[in-house]
Amino acid sequence: MRNTNELEILLVEDDPNDVELTLCAFGKSNLSNRIHVARDGAEALEFIFCEGPHAGRKMEDGPKVVLLDLKLPKLDGLEVLRRIKGDPLTRMIPVVALTSSPEDRDVVESYNLGVNSYIVKPVNFERVVEAVEQLALYWRLMNEPPKLKG
Repeated sequence: MRNTNELEILLVEDDPNDVELTLCAFGKSNLSNRIHVARDGAEALEFIFCEGPHAGRKMEDGPKVVLLDLKLPKLDGLEVLRRIKGDPLTRMIPVVALTSSPEDRDVVESYNLGVNSYIVKPVNFERVVEAVEQLALYWRLMNEPPKLKG
């Protein structure tokens, strides 16, 4: 049995209000430990690939799941997804698109690139809390991820 305290969520979100709302929802669900926030696509890739300010972190130490907005500065979410799923060291990391875009082309392109799930962000707090609780409980308790080697 794996240690569920190892759960590390990478939240890739540039909107400070959405970051606060999501972190608050995680806190309300008692799932707020071991969350890292990347505010743009470049920062997300540095964290995932243990580069730049994250060079001291080991690949196998996370993230266990990535919550990825698609509309990001520097590198958009689709490019982040393309790089994660295109690298043998990271392609097994579950990526959930958590975005405001309901556009068919974004949904189709995300699945073509290997996204594990696509969720359009709810607009009110109660729905966000409910969505985050369900997401976190699924990835934390039900999903069995492969071990990453770095």
